[in-house]
Amino acid sequence: MTDTPDTLARIGAYKRDHIAACKARLPLADVEARARDASPVRGFMAALQRDAAEHGLGLIAEVKKASPSKGLIREDFNPPVLARAYKDGGASCLSFLTAARDATTLPALRKDFMYDPYQVAEARMLGADAILVILAAVDDDTARQLIDAASHWGMDSLIEVHDAPEMERALALDVPMIGVNNRNLRTFETRLETFESLAPMVPGSTFLVAESGIFTNEDAVRLQTAGAGALLVGESLMRQADVTAATRSLLGRA
Repeated sequence: MTDTPDTLARIGAYKRDHIAACKARLPLADVEARARDASPVRGFMAALQRDAAEHGLGLIAEVKKASPSKGLIREDFNPPVLARAYKDGGASCLSFLTAARDATTLPALRKDFMYDPYQVAEARMLGADAILVILAAVDDDTARQLIDAASHWGMDSLIEVHDAPEMERALALDVPMIGVNNRNLRTFETRLETFESLAPMVPGSTFLVAESGIFTNEDAVRLQTAGAGALLVGESLMRQADVTAATRSLLGRA
């Protein structure tokens, strides 16, 4: 890939070293054996589609303590409690954290930088129901390998794009679910106009998820109007004292 941001290059180098260490510690055959024994897959995209049909929008609620761009987000970080708060607030799915996944019946996404099918089997071993494939981080061949590996395990793939060239790549992969990240990975600027400009490129049969920069119900309605079937939200909800009430408010279900 060309013009890859230094941050992505550093993440890629670190993750590949980490993957190699994981393979040395637990070989793929062992990971796959544990993945086959994992709890059954919960339908991730199906949950989003169901809530989009019933309520207008689905929600992937992210359980996270910090972010690379914002630092510490929440000090009182209790994943199972936060997961249950999200569920009570109307979230459709969780952004992956193993402990949080076990705390509710909601499907969970492993929101990580994925480079190797080993990580997909590892995600299934840990109980994930879907993976994130960030096109800014991988080439098309690697993306297809990750998508095929997820399909092998019965998992969904959320293909993340940031701009028009990446959207064209995602459409060429012919995937059922695409996420548009409103955050520019080079400048970290977040603009909802990113989703609004890219959504018209996508056929109506593709399920669209809007990611980042979503703080209010007005934001949610704006993105729904632009074609979003679901939202992925973390920081704005993680910063609230009452996560359940904040989730309901964001979704307009208060």
